[in-house]
Amino acid sequence: MNRSIRHLSFVASLFVGATCPSLHAAELAPATATQYAQATFRDYFELLALPNDAIVPADIRKNVEWLEAAFRKRGFTTTQLANEGKPMLFAELPGSDPKRKTVLFYMHLDGQPVIPEQWAQKSPWVPVLKRKTAKGDWEEIDSAQLFSGPLDPEWRVFGRSSADDKAPIMMFLAAIDALKASGDKLGVNVKVVLDSEEEKGSPSIGKVMLAHRDLLRSDAIVIHDGPMHATNRPTLIFGNRGAAMARITVYGAKVSLHSGHYGNYSPNPAQRLATLLASMKDDTGRVSVPGYYDHVKLGDAERKIMAAVPDDEAALKRRLGIARTDQVGANYQEAMQYPSLNVRGMSSAAVGDKAANIVPDQAVAELDLRTTPDSNAAYLGKLVEAHIQKQGYHLVKGTPTDDDRSRYEKLASFAMQTEGGDAAGTPMDSAVGKWAYTAMVDTFGAKPEPVRIRMMGGTVPTAEIVGALQVPFAIVPLVNADNNQHASNENMRMGNYVDGVRTIYSLITHPFTGP
Repeated sequence: MNRSIRHLSFVASLFVGATCPSLHAAELAPATATQYAQATFRDYFELLALPNDAIVPADIRKNVEWLEAAFRKRGFTTTQLANEGKPMLFAELPGSDPKRKTVLFYMHLDGQPVIPEQWAQKSPWVPVLKRKTAKGDWEEIDSAQLFSGPLDPEWRVFGRSSADDKAPIMMFLAAIDALKASGDKLGVNVKVVLDSEEEKGSPSIGKVMLAHRDLLRSDAIVIHDGPMHATNRPTLIFGNRGAAMARITVYGAKVSLHSGHYGNYSPNPAQRLATLLASMKDDTGRVSVPGYYDHVKLGDAERKIMAAVPDDEAALKRRLGIARTDQVGANYQEAMQYPSLNVRGMSSAAVGDKAANIVPDQAVAELDLRTTPDSNAAYLGKLVEAHIQKQGYHLVKGTPTDDDRSRYEKLASFAMQTEGGDAAGTPMDSAVGKWAYTAMVDTFGAKPEPVRIRMMGGTVPTAEIVGALQVPFAIVPLVNADNNQHASNENMRMGNYVDGVRTIYSLITHPFTGP
């Protein structure tokens, strides 16, 4: 049988009778979901073995080609969306019905950079299966156990992008495999877009989506990214903070100086930078830059919703290894509703074997500012810049001139970076939110009910996607909260993988009747 005949045979089997969607979501039983999840594990390992840092376009193209073949195998039509050598991938199940709403599912195929020596395995690109010992340590076991036989939901696959975000892509493919075999009907027309630069802030996704707006046209967007609630209950999120980056450089003498000859005489820029950063937050962790929180307004109803999220803050503090949290919000959920100011790195001279007895010539701090829909990057950046000036600093563009050095006691530069996306939010009673919530309840039950979160702390390019396509959205995370995303030893819990297959199955089979 040639490829085109196989393709048509698959499509026909999938869409017979699909023009009359059922009134309720089809439920995928746990045992069946496990069967189809296990059937994708070999491919999952193969995909994880492909490096996917977006700084290497050739690696991104290999991932796109692999995934394009995987989607085509399941009957999707595909298109690579040009993106300066790092294409995004669009896929669509043919046979769309005008009587059904169309949902665009967003995931990303790129991953964070790696430092191999920090990983407790041969390589971040050689995925391994591990289980927790009685002592609480992770030990590697034979991965062949994943492919057949009983599946322990507590087993975890370790490797870069094992959770963020290749697992949701493979869950999606497993759900399609299960749908093909079941004879159940689609409740929505299915489109998929896989981002190739999410971990770099998706700098061009808005432009790419505008260029292909007709192809991507849909009635709602579901974003499969970010972590589930720590309870691993089905999770539905209605917004995300944005991210903006800034760099502060404090200048000292023209060159680094001998600390014996010039200590106590030439001001130390590292010390000054530390004092400047300390002025931006108080001892409780609250940002003390005037006006930073002024635009955030939380009502009693919103606080009640956040208080209902079943966070175990004592357990969270134990997992993080901290005795006290910052006092920005009354609880974890409230803290995520405010913009943050985080020092993500500092540099001045050197430490350890490379340290020298000097007064450094400059000191640098990089900040990430997590924004909210009511406090964007431009607003927060202006506040931080004004605060630096109020501390007595004259701000320069680039290296200070001799004239600058002779006129101003304190010299610094402040620059906002282009990296990062905007914050986004949608009403918790939106039609797409109600549809996703109902689909989850139909599959997992209402007791305990799915967790609903007003806004998560991490950043996905929701605002850029919604801005280009002008359609409502919901975020449906599928991976375990303790997956170490962006860090070494990233991992994916197998129980979450199976539940993710069930969640996606419920969404694609449940009719969406929204606006």
